[in-house]
Amino acid sequence: MRPPVLVAATLTALAAAVTALAAAGPARATDPPAPQGVFLTFSGDQGAWMRGELLRCEPEARGHHPHASEACGALDGAHGNLDALVADPEMCTQVYAPVTVSASGTYRGKQITWQKTFANACTMEASTGYVFRF
Repeated sequence: MRPPVLVAATLTALAAAVTALAAAGPARATDPPAPQGVFLTFSGDQGAWMRGELLRCEPEARGHHPHASEACGALDGAHGNLDALVADPEMCTQVYAPVTVSASGTYRGKQITWQKTFANACTMEASTGYVFRF
């Protein structure tokens, strides 16, 4: 008869191996596909508050973004490059109240990861148009 400590150690090792194999296994056909779209966030100074929206542009603009069509149009015009968004000529105050925006996800098959901090919400909206207006 094996000592109880050896049996417990063997069972623990076997359980760990089964768990590792299950976690490393291929995705099953029943796994839901990852959501397609770009997750946009808009946060205040030092992360005091944050808002987020999932923008979906394929096959057409949809989702809860209040300006989804315009935001998708702006991204189309910039070919998915948020640094190339067309800026609106808008007069903004020089009040420093920084906001940070970010975008991550898939846009028309292209992976996007982008983040930028603006001096205030007005300069952010002037630079990004409808994309972060939510």
